[in-house]
Amino acid sequence: MVAGMDFSSAQLYLCTDARRDRGDFEQFLDAAYSGGVDIIQLRDKTLDAAEELELLGVLADVAARHAKPWSVNDRADLAAVAGAPVFHVGQQDLPPAAARSLLGPAAAIGRSTHTPEQAAAALADDTLDYFCTGPLWATPTKPGRAAVGLQLVEFTAAQQGQTGSGKPWFAIGGIDLDNIDRVTEAGAKRVVVVRAVTDADDPAEAARALKSALPPL
Repeated sequence: MVAGMDFSSAQLYLCTDARRDRGDFEQFLDAAYSGGVDIIQLRDKTLDAAEELELLGVLADVAARHAKPWSVNDRADLAAVAGAPVFHVGQQDLPPAAARSLLGPAAAIGRSTHTPEQAAAALADDTLDYFCTGPLWATPTKPGRAAVGLQLVEFTAAQQGQTGSGKPWFAIGGIDLDNIDRVTEAGAKRVVVVRAVTDADDPAEAARALKSALPPL
């Protein structure tokens, strides 16, 4: 790995908005980490830079209490200022090599992939510490992004086996307790979730149930 963040044991990655409608951002983060979430990313396009920095400070404090990493989405400038241990970009965002030049070796960098070609490239890219592949099912968090189905999970798992790469990758997109078994049967051992935890009445219990459904690494 290029960066200092070790993803070898991370399996459950959560993306959440600022939860302004509920006003329980810090409490929610505590519950999610307590339930077994390994990484939390703040992803909320409605935030301005000052608001996002303030909330990233809250996320950093909660993550420190649980000795878990946290992630910034898209904004390398905010990631650098906040000292984020994990930074994530999409295909149309800042290239990983450029992000590395800004963030240095201490931050882990991940990227979203949506096609077999992109997944194969991510496996081979030494700049990346991990990547995500999907969306497996259509999701309102990515409007306009076509679902790619479980075939991309099957391809990525097979490609990793063929190359012998140990790079962690996460399946993403509409994953919940009703379909996570299909995701793991297709070859994924790590997942990114959103609504399966953010919409749960008991986020800690939802995280525990999802974590228990994942196979051992």
